[in-house]
Amino acid sequence: MSTDRIYNFNAGPAALPLSVLEEIRESFLNYDNSGMSVTEISHRSKWFDDIIEDAIARTKRLLDLDESYQVLFLQGGASLQFCMIPMNFLGNGDTADYVNTGTWSTKAIKEAQIQGKTIQVVASSEDKNFAYIPSDIQFTPNAVYTHITSNNTIKGTQWARFPDTGNVPLIADMSSDILSRSFDVKPFGLIYAGAQKNMGPAGVCLVIIRDDLLQRSPDTLPTMLNYQTFANKNSMFNTPPCFAVYTIQLVLKWLEETIGGLAQMEAINQQKARTLYDFFDASRFYSGTAEPDSRSIMNVTFRLPSEDLESTFVQEAYENGFSGLKGHRSVGGCRASIYNATPLQAVEDLVDFMQTFEQING
Repeated sequence: MSTDRIYNFNAGPAALPLSVLEEIRESFLNYDNSGMSVTEISHRSKWFDDIIEDAIARTKRLLDLDESYQVLFLQGGASLQFCMIPMNFLGNGDTADYVNTGTWSTKAIKEAQIQGKTIQVVASSEDKNFAYIPSDIQFTPNAVYTHITSNNTIKGTQWARFPDTGNVPLIADMSSDILSRSFDVKPFGLIYAGAQKNMGPAGVCLVIIRDDLLQRSPDTLPTMLNYQTFANKNSMFNTPPCFAVYTIQLVLKWLEETIGGLAQMEAINQQKARTLYDFFDASRFYSGTAEPDSRSIMNVTFRLPSEDLESTFVQEAYENGFSGLKGHRSVGGCRASIYNATPLQAVEDLVDFMQTFEQING
């Protein structure tokens, strides 16, 4: 670990690859011999055109997207997508299914309901405080889409296998596990993800939308809330969040050229998660909060024997070079977010620290 940097386990904004940060630093004063910072170049320039086109191309290669998918970069975060999705896709007489697996699913459901849209919550894990992912779900055959949250940052749960909804398109909020593993994209009509957890800085939301859903967007919507607006202009209807898109481009390049793709990234992420979960399972001092078959490989949530010990642990961890281990304010406890950019060495060193902390305080 560098003497002037600590291990970053923040849930978001979160860690970025060090090589990406170093490249950004080099481009901050003079990007590609333009004589301008990357934050100063025009979004209408060839320099930025190359950036966004490369980001789109790399996204399509990494996720094996065919020509029926559009890649968009939007503002408003994942939270704006909660309302845009039902607004664009559900007309009179239409219905959609939602699966409630925690805070972000709950917010998405609320945004559909306050518009008066017809939706069904076909499954929920609220009965066990969102500690698991539901199974054996009965989906609505004629639904326009089924909405899920693929990974739950607060409760530390994740869909290990995506549900089979037949001919009904899946829509997924993948904000906290986008590009962390390989999967079949064909069942998905739309994928969206705020960048600040696994791709870049806050300020941009990646939206991947299939043409059959895109065609459902009505002309009567406000311009800035219509997916067609951005698809028709290659995300350039208005000034996009240029620096955030540039950072995503570099992270995608890192994933392709340094890591080698999503299968390789998934293997690393599985090893990181296994290192922590195996440690918890062998400990009487630390305990994971998610049910074993629903555990996230991105956000590892855990408790200590008391809240006082948890506060001491978070403080001493920071003093020893481990940041971001406090659990979400709504649930307390502790959480280690081990996104793509968090190296295996960080997790191994964290386990060593936790062992020492247990020996002293157990």
